[in-house]
Amino acid sequence: MMPCLVALCSMIPHKTARGEAALARLKAYEGVPPPYDRTKRMVIPDALKVLRLQPGHRYCLLGQLSKEVGWNYADTIRELEEKRKEKAKVSYDRRKQLAKLRVKAEKAAEEKLGTQLEILAPIKY
Repeated sequence: MMPCLVALCSMIPHKTARGEAALARLKAYEGVPPPYDRTKRMVIPDALKVLRLQPGHRYCLLGQLSKEVGWNYADTIRELEEKRKEKAKVSYDRRKQLAKLRVKAEKAAEEKLGTQLEILAPIKY
């Protein structure tokens, strides 16, 4: 568990039933956890640092803060994240290539079956 998370857990009223339930619901991950590393990433404009922070306000990253207080896995997470990005790039390039091939195949099929497709169009095939 990261040191910042330990500080957060100490602020939750863990001796009450409500606080105990809150701790039971708490999940923390280092990097991108396995069920989510293959899902499509989305940008949420309301969460962008550029839009949320006012000019001149200071900020810190949780990973940097954790590393400064003694968390020893920042380098490991950075390496794993680089590997994940490389795999994602290969996957993205492959998907792009397959999409181009699909478009090319659809055009070839359309040229080959042009008149037959017009016959099938009214039946909504």
